[in-house]
Amino acid sequence: MQFSLPHSQRIPNRLTLIAPFFLWGTAMVAMKGVLAHTTPLFMGGLRIAPAGLLVIGVALLLGKAQPKGWRAWLWILLFALVDVTLFQGFLALGLSHTSAGLGSVMIDSQPLVVALLALILYGERIGLWGWLGLGIGVSGISCIGLPDEWILQLGSGEWLQQNWQQFLNWQYLNQLTQSGEFLMLLAALSMAVGTVMIRQVCRYADPISATGWHMVIGGLPLFIGSGLWESEQWVHLTQIDWLSIGYAAVFGSAVAYGLFFYFASKGNLTSLSSLTFLTPVFALIFGNLFLAEVLSPIQTLGVCLTLVSIYFVNQREQLPTLGHLWSSLELRMLGTKDSKTAEIPVRVDSKTTAK
Repeated sequence: MQFSLPHSQRIPNRLTLIAPFFLWGTAMVAMKGVLAHTTPLFMGGLRIAPAGLLVIGVALLLGKAQPKGWRAWLWILLFALVDVTLFQGFLALGLSHTSAGLGSVMIDSQPLVVALLALILYGERIGLWGWLGLGIGVSGISCIGLPDEWILQLGSGEWLQQNWQQFLNWQYLNQLTQSGEFLMLLAALSMAVGTVMIRQVCRYADPISATGWHMVIGGLPLFIGSGLWESEQWVHLTQIDWLSIGYAAVFGSAVAYGLFFYFASKGNLTSLSSLTFLTPVFALIFGNLFLAEVLSPIQTLGVCLTLVSIYFVNQREQLPTLGHLWSSLELRMLGTKDSKTAEIPVRVDSKTTAK
């Protein structure tokens, strides 16, 4: 099953497929606005755990089977730790040190990881265009995630000469691990592993029920961590903040996660995951409108490279066809020109012979 949105599909079906990425992008902007008045782990838990209860309630209303057996609960537990605790923890911490639009681009680099994992675990074909997209994606993520001065120094060849000793002393590694962009990359890796795990989870549990339970279970460590290491989590929250958290929980978590993992359990993981290129588009647009976020020129280049790479991965099966069509068109044009030029000397020769 490919998620390429053919023209024969109805518009409501297309909107349903795109909905998770719109909701994630706008929820990222809502969360960024709230972080000024609360703490990262508390917001991550408050966003995800209540949404999980909502998904479980919907699953019960729909008559979906609840998880049974130790294998089902073991996979849900592993799924929760990777896709919720690690993902939401890195996301909330990273978002407090970077912009919503840039953070969304970093998160949605995860299709590149999903493509590799799906190839290794499930044999999903990547192909030449897919590998090219992965290579471009690495360059794009480097432009986004590394400090601008690193990129400029690397481009001039001065970085290793001037800073190799500090690099060996782990100074730059410490700087990198404290950056929001690096934390967002870890969140993307966590989400990618969680996306690949969903197939194993659905072997033992219903995808909607499993999604709800993994959100509840994964949210508990976030609340525990918040209680241990954070303070004044809700003291400064305003009415608008609570509305933003409600939007992120209901629409950005319950609805978006339910739809995404339902589709992930049914179709091609690489193709579905690559649709997340829509998420940073929405996040960048709404981040600019509501939070006045602006990217540096190097980060803008990185965003463009990342989106191009994800497009190549998603369209890897169609691009060879387009290449054949272009080659065929070129051959026809050249053939037409050659035939015209070939006719001229024949006519000249015939006339000369007649004379």
